[in-house]
Amino acid sequence: MKLTLQPPLLPPEKPSEEKNITGIEEQLRKLERRDWWLWSMAVVVMLLLTFAVFSMSFPDLFKVDDPFFQSSLNRAVRGLIGLVLLFNAYTIYQQVMVKRLRGQFFKQLAEMRALQIRAVEFQRLALIDPLTGLCNRRMAEERLAAEASRSFRYGHPLTVVAFDLDNFKRINDTYGHPVGDLVLKEFARRLGEEIRLSDFASRMGGDEFLVLLPECPTSHVEHLLARLRRMEINYNGQKIPFGFSAGWVGYERGETTEQFLARADRTLYAEKRASKSRVQEPIAVH
Repeated sequence: MKLTLQPPLLPPEKPSEEKNITGIEEQLRKLERRDWWLWSMAVVVMLLLTFAVFSMSFPDLFKVDDPFFQSSLNRAVRGLIGLVLLFNAYTIYQQVMVKRLRGQFFKQLAEMRALQIRAVEFQRLALIDPLTGLCNRRMAEERLAAEASRSFRYGHPLTVVAFDLDNFKRINDTYGHPVGDLVLKEFARRLGEEIRLSDFASRMGGDEFLVLLPECPTSHVEHLLARLRRMEINYNGQKIPFGFSAGWVGYERGETTEQFLARADRTLYAEKRASKSRVQEPIAVH
């Protein structure tokens, strides 16, 4: 695994799918404004038509002895009625087109929303360990590089704790892989409960876990480990205890994240060798 020191991760650019959705929503808003404009004009025209019909129904209101005026008024009213009929036909056509476009836009919007949800789910699966729900190795490497860069820039302490479950292969061989999966999930659950919101826990693979402790000196790690001791799971009414080994180091200004993780691994392996040299109680099978 090769990691190089890099600046904190920049926020991702706005996905093209989201830009397309925004564009479709803007088109829908334009259609809504156009729809309101058509309805407003229809109301105005209908009022003019009502006035024209009213004037024709009561000719005495506009009674003038000049026959030329009467003829012009009649032609104007008939022309207005003709324009109203043309406008109504145009309005009906526009309403049909607006509804058709709106239906197409809503269909495209629903499809793009579904694609966006699917893309988010795929991204989550690419960054999250499906068994434990913790972030996976890829996400841990990105986060570690960002935190190391921040520590280098501002001088904040940064501690990495590497975990490895003890006798995990024996647990799988003795009780089966379903019990091994329960052990992994229980350990991940306890990690999530005991670390701070600003901390970061991940499953690096197999029975290996990693915890990043930003702005935390190495002297505080023992408090975390003390809260994690004495773990066990309940399987078919049987309590199965399990333990872990841990190695932790603090970030040294100027070192690469590759060197940082290598030191953490060396302390972890030293702890495991020390624990294997001690007398261990065999796992009892009931």
